[in-house]
Amino acid sequence: MFLGTGGDSNGYRQQCSSSEKRSKRERIRRGSRRSRIRDESRNIHEVEQHRASGQRERPPCTGFDMAYFHSYSHLGIHEEMIKDRVRTETYRAAISQHQNSIAGKVVVDVGCGTGILAIFCALAGAKRVYAVDASDIAVQDVEIDEEVDVIISEWMGYMLLYESMLGSVISARDRWLKPGGLILPSYATLYMAPVTHSDRYSESIDFWRNVYGIDMSAMLPLAKQCAFEEPCVETITGENVLTWPHVVKYVDCYTITSQELESVNTRFKFKSMMRAPLHGFAFWFDVEFSGPVNKDTASLLNGFSDNCSLDNCQRKKRTNPNEALILSTAPEDPPTHWQQTMIYFYDPIAVEQDQLIEGSVTLSQSKENARFMNIHLEYVCGGRSFVKESVMR
Repeated sequence: MFLGTGGDSNGYRQQCSSSEKRSKRERIRRGSRRSRIRDESRNIHEVEQHRASGQRERPPCTGFDMAYFHSYSHLGIHEEMIKDRVRTETYRAAISQHQNSIAGKVVVDVGCGTGILAIFCALAGAKRVYAVDASDIAVQDVEIDEEVDVIISEWMGYMLLYESMLGSVISARDRWLKPGGLILPSYATLYMAPVTHSDRYSESIDFWRNVYGIDMSAMLPLAKQCAFEEPCVETITGENVLTWPHVVKYVDCYTITSQELESVNTRFKFKSMMRAPLHGFAFWFDVEFSGPVNKDTASLLNGFSDNCSLDNCQRKKRTNPNEALILSTAPEDPPTHWQQTMIYFYDPIAVEQDQLIEGSVTLSQSKENARFMNIHLEYVCGGRSFVKESVMR
């Protein structure tokens, strides 16, 4: 059943127009999640001015929320996601793997879109499936008069936390999930690593040094700003990654709270495996489809985000297919519509083999719109300190 619902700043502060800031990839990828949300968020302040306040127990949907939900009414977004075979086949495999927990049980699909996951669950023998379409109405407004055995949702955004849809899953969990119930996916991990990408830099920046034989280097400052001011969603390969990745955030969907998502901070320390220009940092994630883990394991995994990079212990966790089914967006894995999220520097930094790259990153919900993400990056390399700030809109 469907229910509607203090150092060098490696950059510049001037603003490009919205059309200049949009990358060529973003213009071409029709129906992409990020571009649709941008488009639908225009003029939301006018919506806010006409919204009554203080008349409901739960916080009402803001104009930004309504724009976000409405953006998913565009068929192109759902086509893009369904055609992502890595995504869709992994979800179908997870439902099959957990069929004993689904057959004869009550399931809720949070943010169902076309309902493909709800249909998969029905085909697996679910007694009843509530398909909550967050495009039309928030989960907070839906009333289900029974507890559910399973929550399934494809809530992950670019860089895992962009769009903040995980909050809807948390709300559904706290309102409806039976004790010992199943959440799919169950866990998520956000990673980051320094990268080199000379081809990308040459394509966007060095191009201006020789435009049909004409030196247009005067365009370089503006070109750097417009190409790299905001995070870029694109595909890289494992060859672009300079080090083992670092765990930024481990998410236990059984215990995570909405407050934990407001700000995520971690310190990192990398050692470059090669001599290469450092062009920025890449972020990606994976999610795991399994039951609740014990407290000791959860504590260990949360520790990775505080003090270490991905080591052999963490890698062993990902190599036994019998332990859990994994959907990965890592550069070395088959590509998905999430790709990777890149934070590029305006100017590359020369890095030697075994050179340390250390610093911190803070991801926080934007005060302008909780579905946007503020990124504050501080890093030290070669004795120089840098700061990069950007907003993922």
